[in-house]
Amino acid sequence: MGRIRILLVDDDRQNSELQRKFLEMEVYEVEYAENGRAGWEIYAASRPDLVLLNINMPLMNSFELARKIHEQDRDVLIFFLIDRTKKADRLKGNDYIPKPFYPEELIAKIRERFEHRQVSLPSRITIGQTIFDSNLSTIEYTGTVQHLSARQSEIFTILAQHICQTVERSYLLEHVWGNDSYANSLALNVQITYIRKMLEHDTSISIVSLKKRGYILKVNKE
Repeated sequence: MGRIRILLVDDDRQNSELQRKFLEMEVYEVEYAENGRAGWEIYAASRPDLVLLNINMPLMNSFELARKIHEQDRDVLIFFLIDRTKKADRLKGNDYIPKPFYPEELIAKIRERFEHRQVSLPSRITIGQTIFDSNLSTIEYTGTVQHLSARQSEIFTILAQHICQTVERSYLLEHVWGNDSYANSLALNVQITYIRKMLEHDTSISIVSLKKRGYILKVNKE
């Protein structure tokens, strides 16, 4: 991957300029928008790799802007910048960074997310008798196609990168949600249940739980 291109959308211009300087010191390319509408226009023109989005945004709701962006590109990363007093569950599973934060925290988060993306699978692979398409976020078995949510696709991608190996819960939580909070741990349990339900007809593969440790995507030999 070349230089990571970032769009920062925040109506706090002074604070944003400081963030922008720190990011550019890390050799990221940064564009700035002071409201949601301008953010959408810049995104449509430049298609950045990452959008940093303040939760309170004039002229266009933050969630509306995120929805419009993901309609155009499901792979673009969005980090919501949210006040620590707000409830993170409003973000519906997206990545978030609580404010105030140190610039080093933001940079570490960006590095972690993009380093994870570099260890990638082919976009379409066969696991057991199931075909997984990470670009489309789908799994297909005997002609029946099911759609995974963005979170489910991320989880399944990580499990597929480590077939027949243990994937620690902490690893999944950090790489998919960004932290291992109790709420996120419960959400992981729910998402694993959904994925298992989708895979239940293919008896050649299974997701095995290791109590208080993690999961194994197992390919059963017949």
